[in-house]
Amino acid sequence: MADPRGRAGGARRWWAKPILCGPPRSGSGHPPLAGGSEPVVLPIEDSLDLHAFAPGDIASVVDEYLRAARARGFGEVRLIHGRGRGVQRRVVQSLLAGHPLVARYFDAPPERGGWGATVVVLKA
Repeated sequence: MADPRGRAGGARRWWAKPILCGPPRSGSGHPPLAGGSEPVVLPIEDSLDLHAFAPGDIASVVDEYLRAARARGFGEVRLIHGRGRGVQRRVVQSLLAGHPLVARYFDAPPERGGWGATVVVLKA
């Protein structure tokens, strides 16, 4: 079975209703969509890579993802924002600080991305 992200071998997948987001930003390494403005369908898995999204879209993407993940029954998810200078990490964690579905969050352990990812524990 092929993985929806194009990886060979077909990784285990968990999802319910996919979330729709705007198109990937140019230069993200992701192929452009026909028409350039069609929504991107994201499977609801235990992690979300935010690299493909424009900084202005991060808040709505994270909010919708957390709501969909909670509805699917996930108790913990991982948001991959990258290391860089830490700007995206600060943005993501500031969103999480006041989010009604978030019980707590912390930098991922080294084997799960270190400070390039944030682990989010969702409220029951």
